Amino acid sequence: MIRIGLRDARAHFGRFVMSIIAIALGVSFVVGSFCFREMMSNQVDQMMASNSDADVYVRGNTEDKTADDGMAMSSGSSSSSSSSGTSSSSSASSSSDASKTYNRIDASLADDIAKVDGVRTASITYSVSGIVLVGKDGNAVSTTGTPTVALGLSKGTWRSATLTAGRWAQAKDEVALHTFAAETAGLRVGDTTKLVYPDGATDVKVVGLFSTDASQAGAIIVGLAPGVAKDYFQQETGQINMVRNIGVYGSANDGRPLTAAQQRTLADRINKALPAGSKARAVTGQQVRDDSAAATKKALGFIQPLILIFAIIALFVGSFIIANTFSMIVRESMRGYALLRSVGASPAQVFSTVIVQAIVLGLTGSVCGIGLGWGMVRLIVAGMDRMGMPMSGAVDPSVSDMLVGLVVGVVVTLLGAALPARRAATAPPIQAMNETVNPEKPVWPRGVLGSLMIACGAVSWLFCWRIALAKADDAVAISPWGWLNDWGSSLGTGWPLGVGAGLVVLGVIVLAPALVGPTSVVLGWIPAHVFTVTGRLATRNLARGKRRTANTAAALFVGVAIVSCLGVVASSAKASVAGIVDSGLKSDFSAMSASSGRIPDAAIDAIKKTDGVGSVSQSRMLLGVTYGSGDDKSSAMTFAEQPSLFTEVFAPVTNAGDADRALRDGELVVGVTIAKDNGWKVGDTVTVNGRQVVVDKKATAKAQADYQAQVQQKIAALQAQAQSLLAAGDTAGAQAKAAEAQQAAEDAQHVDPATLVKTKTVETHVKARIGAIIENSVYRSMVLMNDTLAGTIANEYTMFTIMLFINAKSGVNTATLKTRLVDAVKSYYVVTVQDREEFKSTMSTMVDQILIILYALLALSIVIAVFGIVNTLALSVSERTREIGLLRAIGTSRMQVRGMLAIEAAMIAVLGTLLGVVVGTGAGAVIQQVYQSNGLEKLSVPWGQLGVFLLASIVIGVVAALPPARRALKVPVLDAVATD
Repeated sequence: MIRIGLRDARAHFGRFVMSIIAIALGVSFVVGSFCFREMMSNQVDQMMASNSDADVYVRGNTEDKTADDGMAMSSGSSSSSSSSGTSSSSSASSSSDASKTYNRIDASLADDIAKVDGVRTASITYSVSGIVLVGKDGNAVSTTGTPTVALGLSKGTWRSATLTAGRWAQAKDEVALHTFAAETAGLRVGDTTKLVYPDGATDVKVVGLFSTDASQAGAIIVGLAPGVAKDYFQQETGQINMVRNIGVYGSANDGRPLTAAQQRTLADRINKALPAGSKARAVTGQQVRDDSAAATKKALGFIQPLILIFAIIALFVGSFIIANTFSMIVRESMRGYALLRSVGASPAQVFSTVIVQAIVLGLTGSVCGIGLGWGMVRLIVAGMDRMGMPMSGAVDPSVSDMLVGLVVGVVVTLLGAALPARRAATAPPIQAMNETVNPEKPVWPRGVLGSLMIACGAVSWLFCWRIALAKADDAVAISPWGWLNDWGSSLGTGWPLGVGAGLVVLGVIVLAPALVGPTSVVLGWIPAHVFTVTGRLATRNLARGKRRTANTAAALFVGVAIVSCLGVVASSAKASVAGIVDSGLKSDFSAMSASSGRIPDAAIDAIKKTDGVGSVSQSRMLLGVTYGSGDDKSSAMTFAEQPSLFTEVFAPVTNAGDADRALRDGELVVGVTIAKDNGWKVGDTVTVNGRQVVVDKKATAKAQADYQAQVQQKIAALQAQAQSLLAAGDTAGAQAKAAEAQQAAEDAQHVDPATLVKTKTVETHVKARIGAIIENSVYRSMVLMNDTLAGTIANEYTMFTIMLFINAKSGVNTATLKTRLVDAVKSYYVVTVQDREEFKSTMSTMVDQILIILYALLALSIVIAVFGIVNTLALSVSERTREIGLLRAIGTSRMQVRGMLAIEAAMIAVLGTLLGVVVGTGAGAVIQQVYQSNGLEKLSVPWGQLGVFLLASIVIGVVAALPPARRALKVPVLDAVATD
């Protein structure tokens, strides 16, 4: 039976081509997802080995769960290697452990660590955020990779960095560039350009180029003079001489990396040498690299599931093609199977012959899919490289990846072939021999079952909508029954929405055969009247194979439904944003920064001083703010706003209280979502917990006293040496030592006081009254307060400006003012000024950018569906060879045969598209209603886009009919008539 199955597979191989393509495309996504994940994992490991390459790190000994590294954007100074980094690798420039934050430590510990036996260097590399490099063309340099990272680098501070040309920067007007940054910017050693520091742009000279051991995934890395980086880092964080960690290189291997055992030994020595009360601890570099890599891989973990979702969709759609293929092959081979049964073959043996064909098909498609997936990842990597995000991780599939692809492809094929194989095995031999007594089974039972499933899905969606309404409005109940209300509240909207979608989609697929008859009459009305003969024949042909037609249309239905749903959601999102701007935004212009989200103070001043500006409202984010006391604390995005917010910037949609008065009186204005989550009402008093960076007077006094004691001790030692030399008769030596003592005293008088200032982060706890609750979708999840109240909770180091709203003076031409504003911020390169229409366009573009990749991937399922139509028609043509021959024998022209097949294909495509559009639009409308309170306020159906889908389906049908029609017309009339 195996030989018979293999022989049949060889005989039918041409008919399996489309199924093989469908399997290959689905498997390619599966294999590609695993390859891409492993490539990213390998890339992260490479970057960690390079960017966090210290042998030992000294960091805080207490985890700081309340710390918000956004306060510094690159919150700590790290070791030279650890700070290299890119945000994609979450290198230790932000912390030594990407997943945890520890208390900061005193930078002076580096001197104590450097004296430990086995330490070659102990250094701190300061990283600065908000730096922008200007390229040779005068534009800000940016890539699709990570943000620009500026580091204080010098000789020997980063082992994995190699100076390839020039030297390291030594002053504010000098920079050394990573080779990728220099190439992207079009700069070479000796060129002059601009570097935008947090306090403004400065002319700088490129004095050096350096490379790193690993690709930096598109990061622009700028090497600053260490002192310059330190100054800006301290300005940025507000903490003087306090760092996240100190990187240590060991001396045991002559500068080469230490082994794991050597790292542990050195870390133990450093821990013993650390002063008591230092609140510091030494850990091995390998531990830091492992922790950071694990956290980064976890953060990137969403990529593989996303790709696998499309793999599932592709395989699901492909399964329809497989089922159709085997159904028609089984039907065509039924006489042969009946003969096998009549000579003694058991049902199981007949079943096995079909399964053998499925295994061959699955293996062939899977092998092709493995190669296609490997090629797909290589293509993605090449594309990322062209877009400025080079990746050097391995992209070849592993043995386990290939095995997974093979198993998935074969299993899906077996599932698709199972029902046709069962039909072949269980058909009575006498009945199977007579093809005329094998009419298609009634489809009304599937119609009833499908209708019930759709009804259940609709009820689930209704339940989801009621849950969303009840969540948005306390006065609305989910249902009249308390137990159902409690269950719905605990369940949330996610499960009912997903279950409803699944039931509706599956219900339509089950129902589809029952719809073929009525819809073919409706869809065939125009063709039957325009093309009398071919139109009627096409309509009847579809009705003769309802299940086959439905399965083919279902493949297209799935892809179109998902794309239509996304289209409705995207269109609604853009309409909602436009509605918010049109109805709520009062300001003439807005300004924001593409660099770390912060707008420099100098840029704010430049805007305020621009001629024609009437008012400027700043929106400043407070970092790390929580509400409540004890363990029962909640967090919310908190902003400091000017009292003019609701009169000149945004009109409030008030739920309770007076928002404008509350903001002016120093009370909290709370978004309705936050208020409901915390059970707050107007008049309640809540504890607002924040942070301020302040001078630690006690620690500063101690640092000053310790420094004076060190100076006095040094002077006393030098004076004692001078007296000894004088007593020994060495007058010149004694004078030299006395001069050294005098110089030490003078140096102490000129020391920068800032180097002896110690800061600390203190928690603030302020009682504030809730003055208003607002429903604006922009502010639903925020808490707003005025600057006076914000100043008691945070300070300049723990809040920063992220948005400006600008109004023109009365009578000033806004177009002219726009030009002036753009000129005012031009020197900051990353600050963008937009009018209301540009602001709306930017928001819409963001939505489109998010969806474009999804559209591209989902288009694959539509491509597979097109293959399905071609496959179905090709098999149908083969099945109807005699019938088509008879039509041609009685005078039907070649053009009429082509027309008949084109109409069939077009009607299948239109049926699948209409079902997809209806279900997808319905799902999108439900999603909009469910998330209406989250900002998706307006339902917008993109009728134009849906119309394009419908017209495209007709084109798809006509194109899909060409290969089968060509095949049908190749058979000579007499041969076709004689075919049995």
